[in-house]
Amino acid sequence: MGRAGTPARGFWGQLPEREKKLLRTAGRTRDFPPAATICVQGDPATHVFILVSGWAKVLSVTGAGQQTVLALRGNGDVVGEVAGEVTGYRTATIKAIGQVRAIVVPHGRFSAILDTNPAAARAYRHALTRRWNDTAEHLRVQATSSGAERLARLLIELAEGHGQGDEHQMTIELPLSQEELASLVSASRATVTRALSDWRQRRLVETSARHITITDLAALARIADSRT
Repeated sequence: MGRAGTPARGFWGQLPEREKKLLRTAGRTRDFPPAATICVQGDPATHVFILVSGWAKVLSVTGAGQQTVLALRGNGDVVGEVAGEVTGYRTATIKAIGQVRAIVVPHGRFSAILDTNPAAARAYRHALTRRWNDTAEHLRVQATSSGAERLARLLIELAEGHGQGDEHQMTIELPLSQEELASLVSASRATVTRALSDWRQRRLVETSARHITITDLAALARIADSRT
């Protein structure tokens, strides 16, 4: 199982120190407090954000203000670069979950570094391929599993990436509401509520204010893998 502070697997974690220095020089470092808005859907996509520490949620916002969580980003991920290439405008809102540190690079400078630096381009291709693979796997799982099974799978993944504990019990140090968990697994809030209630009764999980402790990782893993 993973631990909080696991080395970054994303774009930033793949870069040699020379390329990291290039990007720091090309941009500026910004700290975002918890719940801060990093960028807003519909705004011009002028900058790329490299999330060197902390985690953020990617939100789709309707005209009526309803928010749906599309994905979580962090651990060295780069965000905002695709909108700059495709539409020129932000296609989603990104908000910090906890404290986030990002390197903010103008889109043109980021593209120029990728065009002229093979190591940076290679790291970006690797990160983008991983993201595509994750999306394809999410769609496959969505088509072949129930909402409760997808929730179990998500909690295991969150424990691996954000958990504190050992191979038997993990506390997820990432405050997400039941509505946000439901969005991430394409299920209703009622499905998430029922599943968590059932798992609490079976002593598989314990829940508190936006924190979840998995008390029986093996049993939850069996639920997650029952149809996949």
